[in-house]
Amino acid sequence: MLAFIIRRLLQSLVVLLVMSLLVFVGVYAIGNPIDVLISPDADQIERAKVIVAFGLDKPLWLQYFIFLKNAAGGDLGRSFAYSTPALSLIFERMPATLELSSAAILLSVVLGLPLGLLAGLRPNGLVGKTIMAVSILGFSLPTFWVGLMLIMVFAVQLGWLPTSGRGETQLLFGVPVSFLSWDGLRHLLMPAFNLALFNIALVIRLTRSGAQEALMQDYVKFARAKGLRNSRIIGVHVLKNILIPIVTVVALQFGSVIAFSIVTETVFAWPGMGKLIIDSIRVLDRPVIVAYLLLIVTIFILINLVVDMLYSLLDPRVRLAESKG
Repeated sequence: MLAFIIRRLLQSLVVLLVMSLLVFVGVYAIGNPIDVLISPDADQIERAKVIVAFGLDKPLWLQYFIFLKNAAGGDLGRSFAYSTPALSLIFERMPATLELSSAAILLSVVLGLPLGLLAGLRPNGLVGKTIMAVSILGFSLPTFWVGLMLIMVFAVQLGWLPTSGRGETQLLFGVPVSFLSWDGLRHLLMPAFNLALFNIALVIRLTRSGAQEALMQDYVKFARAKGLRNSRIIGVHVLKNILIPIVTVVALQFGSVIAFSIVTETVFAWPGMGKLIIDSIRVLDRPVIVAYLLLIVTIFILINLVVDMLYSLLDPRVRLAESKG
């Protein structure tokens, strides 16, 4: 396992290096932040000073090598707009995004797993067909539209939940979180459900198909022949064997939820990384954009590594295959 982790870490470094080049060239070669950040009334001398201060007077290849040198020391540049380290800005907003993403993934599992099992156990019943019909909406409805409808119904019409913001936060190990206060929970509920809707539908379909396949296996038929209770058959023999694909998809979707929470954070004015990146794109704040994209790539790499390790815990055959290899 240790050799596997070291090998994956070395591969991850190569992936990060390639992605840094693609991201740097893609972001730095398009647009001119000086046109956005500098007043049109500024003279050429003022523009030249700002260009030199931002390091934009150097060739692109030299800017990239300077970026790599600084990145090796943990410095991904300073924000053009805020004049502070780009990573510091992102890390300030990260707890809000991680909390929202974690709540969305938790909702997708808590709601999707039992609903998918129910649909898989009763595929031809009214309940099963209704669940699958509703899951289609989870795939089809645009996130921004669902968010606006949630605000209109639960905030404007019913007045049950707040429209935007993060609400009251409490410190948990020095990190501000919303779920420890009632006001924070009320602010978290709508954006978390909005972000989780697609994943709820995905988990429902994965669980349903996995349950139907598992019910046809010989070990389930043998367990029934032994006279085991139906709840034990489902909880031990069915659920345990369908967890591997579900864990894989949910873990990978966690990275996607973090990366694509931009729309939800914008609709609900949630003060996370997604809202920061939208604001940075508007003013072409290149260091923040590059730092954000590289951070997302790093998160995906770490999630893939964790998924591979979870494989070996859930399925001993994975460990056996690795030892033979």
